[in-house]
Order: sequence, then C-alpha cells, then structure tokens
Amino acid sequence: MNVLTFEIPGIIQPQERPRFSRRGKKVVTHDAPKSKDFKDFVKLVAYQYKPSELITEPIKLKADIYLMPPKKYHTGPKRKLIASGELRPTTKPDLDNLIKGIKDGCNKIIWHDDSQIVDMTVRKFYSEKPRAEVTIEWAEK
Repeated sequence: MNVLTFEIPGIIQPQERPRFSRRGKKVVTHDAPKSKDFKDFVKLVAYQYKPSELITEPIKLKADIYLMPPKKYHTGPKRKLIASGELRPTTKPDLDNLIKGIKDGCNKIIWHDDSQIVDMTVRKFYSEKPRAEVTIEWAEK
C-alpha cells in the first residue's frame, strides 16, 4: 500500500456555485473566482508532493479540515473542548463543499481523476491554525 500525506495551509475555501455567462448564443459555466483561486493554490501545494507517475489505481482519501473557531469560542473552557476534539464545527460550510476544491486541485497532478476515489473520510475540526491534512492511499501496481 502506498501512502502520500501532505498539508494544505491556510483557510480552506468551500466550493461555490458555478457562475454562468453568455457568449453570443451560448451559455458557459465557470468557477467562481474564489473557488478557482483556491483550486490553483491546491495545485501548487499538490505539485510539491506529486508521485513520479499519476495514480491510476483506486484511491482512499482521508482529509481532516481545520477551521478557525468563532470568536464566541475564545474562552478558556471552550478552548479546552476544541483542543480535545470534543467541540467541533456543525455549521456551514458543508464537508462536501470543503473537500471538492481539494479533490479538483489534485486532478491531473496526483491522480488522473477524482472518480478514482473509492473510499473517503472527511472530518471538520476547529483550530487556531486553519489547514487541511490530506492522506492518500492506493495499492501497488
């Protein structure tokens, strides 16, 4: 089993709704600017950890996403609960919107296509240091 682990530093941008524009009689879709910028950033980070060849086997993806706690949680007792992992985010952004930019950013750099992901575990936590810790596992060729 091959394992690749890396960290995406900073605030994890959730995937926004696609934008639509008209080009003549055609309507085209494109990423919202924040989503596109975040995917480009993920590509830069992923490029540093890319394997010698694109992964083409089935993939297990694990991601722990750390979000900044709201100001109301900056009290001593709440900080202890956050540090122990007992107090976790239950508000927006949704997990699926958070992981989408990471998956899209790794396409064609780490794996061929995110459709290869057959098992995925994504968790949200609070932390004063926002980031995503990503682990990818795949079988030997």
